[in-house]
Amino acid sequence: MKNILAAVTIPLILASNPLFADVALTFGVYTSDKPTAMVKMFRPILNALETRLAKKLGEPVRITLQVANTYERGIDDLVSGQVDFARMGPASYILAKERNPDLQLLAMESNRGSKIFYGIICVHEQSPIEDLSQLKGRTFAFGNEHSTIGRYLSQHLLVKQGLHAGDLSGYQYLDRHDKVGAAVATRRFEAGALKESTFKKLKAKGMKIRELARFPNVTKPWIASGKMGTEMVAVLRESLLGLKDPAALKSIKKDGFLPAEESDYAIIRESMQKNDTFFQ
Repeated sequence: MKNILAAVTIPLILASNPLFADVALTFGVYTSDKPTAMVKMFRPILNALETRLAKKLGEPVRITLQVANTYERGIDDLVSGQVDFARMGPASYILAKERNPDLQLLAMESNRGSKIFYGIICVHEQSPIEDLSQLKGRTFAFGNEHSTIGRYLSQHLLVKQGLHAGDLSGYQYLDRHDKVGAAVATRRFEAGALKESTFKKLKAKGMKIRELARFPNVTKPWIASGKMGTEMVAVLRESLLGLKDPAALKSIKKDGFLPAEESDYAIIRESMQKNDTFFQ
């Protein structure tokens, strides 16, 4: 009994056992945007997921949202099992998987039926810069040091254009996509990398930023902790893949979930493995 009570989340999946009267799960994300925005984004889909899981398990399900204040903390939470499942960027997943091989892909987000969405390199609306080659000698704002778009893919793109860290007059990691957009809009930096959805949101708010270039990224994975039992992994995966609630999905700006394989993230692994080239 002592061992059962100590495990307060994952083992609670056997509806036939009267001790398992309530399933409690913790879902983790990190602050790629403001914490309040993260709660607003994810609470609707977690509510819908609670309903689907409860129906499948035949008992109430409660999912607590845990927002880590840094990418590093979010990765640590998943690797250590402090959260039961999480949603993070591809690069963060790869870093987490390296530290804990027992992590399992549940599903990946669907972007209009595709596994691809885009990152944006933006400049000020009135900037004279019209081509990536003109970034030489300019300042650049990246996102978090673990960000797929905010670091690895954007730096990979710059290298392909013949630009390296030494070719910029200065650069900085600003942690969040919204901070990158704001820094470019206020001319603190002459260019920056952020995800397309945040770029559009900031534009809609009147920030004076303009798209200079775009590059493809793989949609975000939802990942099970290494401590999650096989049965719960299967039920959670099935629930995500079958989730069709338009209002809930709208909150994360996606139209559903698709099966995820390790091979889906090969392009991200390549950009990370070659990242040292940017600093040469």
